[in-house]
Amino acid sequence: MRKRLLLLTGTPGIGKTTVLLKVVETLRARGCMVGGMMSREVRSSGGRVGFEVLDISAGESGWLAHIDQKAGPQVGKYRVNLEDLDGIGVKAIVNAVENSDIVAVDEIGPMELFSQKFQEAVRRATEGTKVVVCIVHWKAGSRLIDEMRRREDAEVYEVNYGNRESLHELLVEKAIGSLKETSKE
Repeated sequence: MRKRLLLLTGTPGIGKTTVLLKVVETLRARGCMVGGMMSREVRSSGGRVGFEVLDISAGESGWLAHIDQKAGPQVGKYRVNLEDLDGIGVKAIVNAVENSDIVAVDEIGPMELFSQKFQEAVRRATEGTKVVVCIVHWKAGSRLIDEMRRREDAEVYEVNYGNRESLHELLVEKAIGSLKETSKE
């Protein structure tokens, strides 16, 4: 069976986002249209103050969560900005499902799971035919993550110190192989 859901996981700070960024950059350099949502930490005065959400096709960005966010669901010291998550992140995923070869999502975790629209967009991506490369939180329990992990067309890769420099190469080959299989169908 064609493996088209490539799920990355691993402990915090191990380099999952860096691996996914390398996958996106390499696939684009090889002529693939990659869209979706990335998140990245934002630091100020030596400490983390929040996370940005970025539409990797349109380049639009906003706040996923911030320590000074006044409203929204709380995860640790951060409050989630559902408006930007839905308006930028969800929109980026939906757009990628419709217009890209490959859908990238960083990440499916506690902050993002507060958004029903986010869950619906990810479910739509996983139930479609596109190649999906995403990061799933290493210990977040959710029906969506559990369903994704159990799918026959999914493979889970744990990012660790031994593979984080080269894992993107394997994922790129898997994604391109899956695209080729799709074009034959």
